[in-house]
Amino acid sequence: MKTISLPHKNRFGKVVIPLPSSKSESNRVLIINALTQGENKLSNLAEARDTQTMIRLLEEDPNIYDVLDAGTTMRFLTAYAALNNRRKILTGTLRMCERPIGILVDALRQLGAEIEYLGKEEYPPLKTKGFAKQLTNKIQIRGDVSSQYISALLMNGPLLPDGLTLELTGKIGSQTYIEMTLELMKAFGISYSFEGNVIHIAHQAYVPTSFAVESDWSGASYWFSLLACAEEGELYLKGLKQNSLQGDSRIVEIMDKLGVESQFDTQGVKLTKKPIEGIDRIDFTHCPDLAQTVAVTCALLGQKVEFSGLESLRIKETDRIYALQQELAKINAGLVEGEDEFFTVRPSTDLPPAVQIHTYDDHRMAMAFMPLLTRMEVTFDDPEVVNKSYPSFWKHCSLLEVDLQVT
Repeated sequence: MKTISLPHKNRFGKVVIPLPSSKSESNRVLIINALTQGENKLSNLAEARDTQTMIRLLEEDPNIYDVLDAGTTMRFLTAYAALNNRRKILTGTLRMCERPIGILVDALRQLGAEIEYLGKEEYPPLKTKGFAKQLTNKIQIRGDVSSQYISALLMNGPLLPDGLTLELTGKIGSQTYIEMTLELMKAFGISYSFEGNVIHIAHQAYVPTSFAVESDWSGASYWFSLLACAEEGELYLKGLKQNSLQGDSRIVEIMDKLGVESQFDTQGVKLTKKPIEGIDRIDFTHCPDLAQTVAVTCALLGQKVEFSGLESLRIKETDRIYALQQELAKINAGLVEGEDEFFTVRPSTDLPPAVQIHTYDDHRMAMAFMPLLTRMEVTFDDPEVVNKSYPSFWKHCSLLEVDLQVT
């Protein structure tokens, strides 16, 4: 597909969305499963390309781990290979090799792993060359760059001969993802302590178990946004839990202020419209993947909102701050940078009748801008980019009884 177009539609009936499974949970339990020699019974793994890439590489065990554009897969497999004496070359797409990994590599080297960069220092591709012995059991690592570095280390911590103590320095970002990792490890028998900015994991064994992955809260966020922006409708999102390990479940709290009421039952959550209360400021430090979705929602609803905690967006699949600024401008809205890393969403006052959105090789850019259909006809270039996390996304859009035009 070169483009996909959605017609303008702002009223919907009752629609059930069978959400995909969580990529974040899936990728973590796959590493845990590898560390227990595949003795677990895992179910409901994500259909996301990132997860399918992880499954394939762990099953086939090639000499070269080509992760494509999967950042989580790159970071998790780097630590897995480096600390388990697996001599591998790790590489990916051009954009993947532009995403820094130096902080993780430095930490792995402190622990005793031998790693060589094959190109530019601090960036993939790289080669893991062995792990003769553990040099230390306590290291410091920045907490404000990527929680994936921290999670990658934590999951291997129990199998290190002397265990692992991580001291997180500076501001801790995406803490909910760190907590998710620890709680998933706990589900497989691992005990830990997390006090202040220090995480301690003693040497111990994972306990094989059965585990079913929850539906994806990141994927759910686009449907919350759609209903917030629609004039009328009701959505039921299957497979979500009210008490979730996923930090992106905060979308419930945010969207409650933006006109969406959530009612949970044992099978999922029903979304209905309610009056907009409004919100002045949102901190995305622990849920950065929601920022694009909420920015588009605020722009369409006429809500001027201050955003913080967007630091990690510049090193994602694209520079998401730049991408948001460019595409919001097409609907006469904006994301204006202020002082102290604060940004303000400037809502649109003059919406065009149609727009074409560039996706920047970023799955979330496509899905976050889907709710524009409630105001105008919207066309997306490179629609297959959603395969990274939500391959059935456009199929699920068709459940809204909109006529998708594919070229």
